[in-house]
Amino acid sequence: MLKRVIFLFYFLIFSSFGLSMAYDKELAKRFDQMFSMMTPEIIAKRPCQVTTTQLIEMIKKKEPFIILDVRTPQETAIVGVTWKDKLEIPMDKVFKPENLAKLPKDRKIVVVCHTGDRAAAVVVALRAIGFEQAFQFKGGIAEMAREVGRSLGLTVFE
Repeated sequence: MLKRVIFLFYFLIFSSFGLSMAYDKELAKRFDQMFSMMTPEIIAKRPCQVTTTQLIEMIKKKEPFIILDVRTPQETAIVGVTWKDKLEIPMDKVFKPENLAKLPKDRKIVVVCHTGDRAAAVVVALRAIGFEQAFQFKGGIAEMAREVGRSLGLTVFE
């Protein structure tokens, strides 16, 4: 998973700026600070992910968190996330200043998409710019549907 995220960022950086241009040294320094802490032991613990089970526990414990749904409006119209503290901001609009201003820095941000891939990319970028409590919802909406299916029931969310 981490390899996919790193590949995605390399792809985005090189496709945006081209191979012949110099790289952004300040941004590279920030990524170095972030990724240098990712030892094999830390990665094994999945420090930037929240699983379905962990999310249900957070709800039961009434932990303060926000869900950031980065899917397109078309996707959210088909299957929506029902949560009191939810923002629907498509991935291509998350990093606009007016949308970053909506994100809390004092509580967890659980980033959701369909499969978790877009959420992973958004989480890495959010953490790079200072949102240290951003977490990818592992596997996305699709994984939650597979894991809990119809057995979840509303009692978990009361």
